[in-house]
Amino acid sequence: MTASVEDYYDGSRTFAWLSAIIDVPIDQVNFLLTQFTALILAGVLRWFLSPAAVSAAIRHMFGLVIGLGLGYFCFGRQAIHLAGLPTLCYVAMQTQTPRSVQRVVLAIALIYLSCVHYHRQMYNYGSYTLDITGPLMVITQKVTSLGFSIHDGLVRREEDLSPIQRRQAVKKMPTALEYFSYVFHFQALMAGPVILYRDYMDFIEGHSFKEIKGVTDGSKTSIHPDQRGHDPSPTLSVLKKVVVSLLCAAMFVTFIPSYPIQRLKDNDFLENTTVFHKIWYMLVVAMLVRFKYYHAWIFSDAICNNSGLGFNGYDSNGEPKWDLFSNVDVCGFELSLNLKGSIESWNKGTNTWLRSIVYERVKRNKIVCTYALSALWHGFYPGYYLTFANGAFFTVVSRIGRRHIRPYFLGSKNKKFLYDALTFVVMRVLMPYMTFSFILLEFVASIRVYLYLYMFPHIIGLAIIVIAPRLPKVASQTETNNKKSLNNTPRELINGTARKAM
Repeated sequence: MTASVEDYYDGSRTFAWLSAIIDVPIDQVNFLLTQFTALILAGVLRWFLSPAAVSAAIRHMFGLVIGLGLGYFCFGRQAIHLAGLPTLCYVAMQTQTPRSVQRVVLAIALIYLSCVHYHRQMYNYGSYTLDITGPLMVITQKVTSLGFSIHDGLVRREEDLSPIQRRQAVKKMPTALEYFSYVFHFQALMAGPVILYRDYMDFIEGHSFKEIKGVTDGSKTSIHPDQRGHDPSPTLSVLKKVVVSLLCAAMFVTFIPSYPIQRLKDNDFLENTTVFHKIWYMLVVAMLVRFKYYHAWIFSDAICNNSGLGFNGYDSNGEPKWDLFSNVDVCGFELSLNLKGSIESWNKGTNTWLRSIVYERVKRNKIVCTYALSALWHGFYPGYYLTFANGAFFTVVSRIGRRHIRPYFLGSKNKKFLYDALTFVVMRVLMPYMTFSFILLEFVASIRVYLYLYMFPHIIGLAIIVIAPRLPKVASQTETNNKKSLNNTPRELINGTARKAM
């Protein structure tokens, strides 16, 4: 028997009357209330507690106190974990040597988070109730990235660091106020995005608008010369994101009851529907579930922007960009032509975290290690591991296909258009096929769906891995152009150049 929200939710019941009126569970009502409260207080922080008006310590205290208050309102007694995990990690940062601090912090954070994940699965298996694991996952990303940044700043040489590692390296241990403010600041506590420590400190100290640097590659973003005299306003960006976020929430609430994910487990559905209908149903369910994530991430992005976080320079028209910490690129994901584009557009903060602490640091099996950490970070439901195993497998397939098959379609615009159209359709089918188990959670039920779909994507993927590398190589358009250019070069010039090189 599945437990209800009322049995296990520890958050405030003050607005239970509102929950009853609008027929929305109390955990979701509280989440929405905290996010709207955070949106308003973000404006207070930007307008009345700006770096020019108050000290950094006051800005730290404001973000910390509000974050703790909203966390307790939403999760009640469970909020003790919000303090427990980062406190243990801070003790490790203060007591361990910089050479080993990143490994110790990573181990403590993952063990603590895993215990909370396991406990939830024991007392409330299969529930979608909002609980403390969500904020704890964000906090885990923050403290572990900080541990690696301290290691990079105090131990490693700058020339050995990647651009993002060099940009985020921390050369001085944070004070307790700086650390806990970074961990608990209210703008991103509930649903992210992950803001790395150096970027957060730039925001608190008022450096965000003076020197803009990219998060992903460390490169500087140009500042429009006509706009340097004053800080840009995020108001228009905030309004757009709030409206889009609410529309996504409305889509999810309106249509998800008509497409329950649990229907994929029904024998009648599996046995009496066609393969095409199953694929269509999976596609619709996955899309509706994505609307839930779009709502949470875009609204959180609006909160950050309203406080002044997220400014990313100006575009070619001189308009301010507020996408530095955006967690999702909706158009980039929904219209992607390959798996790499889809992954890079989805949960971008987590992608940055995984890349900076795993992918760029391990020497071998980078893909497997990255997906393994992502799966462990999410918890222990079997469906998670099926999704991330599929992610690793199809990432390999995608790379091999792009390397050995794509060159056949680059000879003309029509062939390239055909290839893009084909990959667009493939991605629309592949993403729900890969990720439905993440929503369904169960192992046996997910395997049954694979079998009723005859595992066509897996079989095609294996065929690509085996056959594609054995196909005759086709010269790329660049190589062809180089050969033509070389053939048109006077023989005397070629010979002269060769003699000089000898």
